Amino acid sequence: MQRDDYLLYKNTLQRLTRFAGSGAGIDLRRYQQEAGEAIIQSVMQRRGDSLVVMLPRQSGKNELQAQVEAFLLYLYHRIGGDIVKVSPTFKPQTQNAMRRLERVLENHAVLKRMWRKESGYIYRVGQARVIFLSGDPNAKVVGATASLLLECDEAQDVGAAKWDKDFAPMAASTRATRVFWGTSWTSQTLLARELRAARLAEQQDGRRRAFVCSAEQVGAEVPAYAAFVQEQVARFGRTHPLVRTQYFSEEIDEQAGMFPAERLARMQGNHAKEERPGSAGAVYALLVDVASGDEDAAFGALANTASQPGGRRDATACTVVRVDLSTLADELLRLPTYRVVQRYAWVDVRHSELYAVLRALAEHWQARRVVIDATGVGAGLASFLEKALPGVVTPFIFTSRSKSDLGWGFLAAIESGRYLEYAPADELQRRFWEECRYAEMSVQEGPGKLMRWGAPPGGRDPLSGAALHDDLLVSAALCAELDRLPWGLGESHVVAAQDPLEGLRDIY
Repeated sequence: MQRDDYLLYKNTLQRLTRFAGSGAGIDLRRYQQEAGEAIIQSVMQRRGDSLVVMLPRQSGKNELQAQVEAFLLYLYHRIGGDIVKVSPTFKPQTQNAMRRLERVLENHAVLKRMWRKESGYIYRVGQARVIFLSGDPNAKVVGATASLLLECDEAQDVGAAKWDKDFAPMAASTRATRVFWGTSWTSQTLLARELRAARLAEQQDGRRRAFVCSAEQVGAEVPAYAAFVQEQVARFGRTHPLVRTQYFSEEIDEQAGMFPAERLARMQGNHAKEERPGSAGAVYALLVDVASGDEDAAFGALANTASQPGGRRDATACTVVRVDLSTLADELLRLPTYRVVQRYAWVDVRHSELYAVLRALAEHWQARRVVIDATGVGAGLASFLEKALPGVVTPFIFTSRSKSDLGWGFLAAIESGRYLEYAPADELQRRFWEECRYAEMSVQEGPGKLMRWGAPPGGRDPLSGAALHDDLLVSAALCAELDRLPWGLGESHVVAAQDPLEGLRDIY
């Protein structure tokens, strides 16, 4: 390494930012500079450090990666060296990382004439290379050696076993610097493991290895980012798992009760239960979870009271919510508020009978919307209601992805104060609270962040021995689908349909 090149970097990391924009420059922020400087110094001094860089979403993590990679290609293009970069998936994450580096190289006045691509996943400048690999569990990893730098992007989504077996050995004989990039998730991830190791090493020699930044730090330098995060907090709640992890770098448990005491408290409103539509202009919606029982079962009682305890079968549950459209005008929320005003549940009821009852309830409540489970046996019931109530019915089909999205959306409505239960409680609501207390949630490993939630399979009440169900809970959660529908603030003002997890869905 030439001394002039080293001094060029040591004087100021911001010289690196001149690579982009053909001299116009990209000003790296202070928190980016600190992490970038530590990486470059570790590489150049052959320290072999293991560094962790945790930055909030949309705060410049990927831009910093590309700038560091391009700078190392520049510094080592004469004497050579390899960087190996691992992403959780090839499509789209590895492809995105390659495009980002390519943009930086193409915008640099000198490197745009020097770089070339090899084998579809290798970028070369002179004798230096960046090799992009997928960390997908099923990926066949080619043999590679990281002589300069071994990177793991979105390390919270790369399996620790996959990393230890296929990738860690790539730096074993070279004293290559290792960098684990990502955002917080649970304490069981590869990123969390490496963060603990980095902090332990810091205590031993005093050299900083962990660079953990929160939304407040980014917002202090970028006012527009502070406003963006403020909006996310208002819409989803500060304690929403995705907000905590993606913006505030806070770990959450991978598996736990879905409704801790503080979340249950947020759900409690002070409005009364209703038997019929209230004031003129009030907007109501019905949320229906359809039982998966036998279509030919005997006709059961139609009531809004709980059925027998013990080994009861799945129930068809209907939650009636009054939709408060005033919060659509809130510049931060821009979504309705849902106040539960009534519940119904039926066990062992033919769908032909349910059709008549649900249609009558929709007319009784003058429902503006009916969201109904159209999965499996519910498809026929939903179809008949669609024909009878044109423009009112929204079928919802449960898949692992759609139920996960529904769960995240329901938590967002709760945490932002937009889902409220009536008071005082009746028998059905007490059963709803019971379902909430027993409900569990877990998030699958990997970039999809698929949430599994609901009653534990085969679970039983420890006191009564009754089978645990989640019919009322799932019915209530369908309010998250209402967030995706267009709502009018007035006869001439209609709010376009929007994704309630916009800004969070693409973080996976």
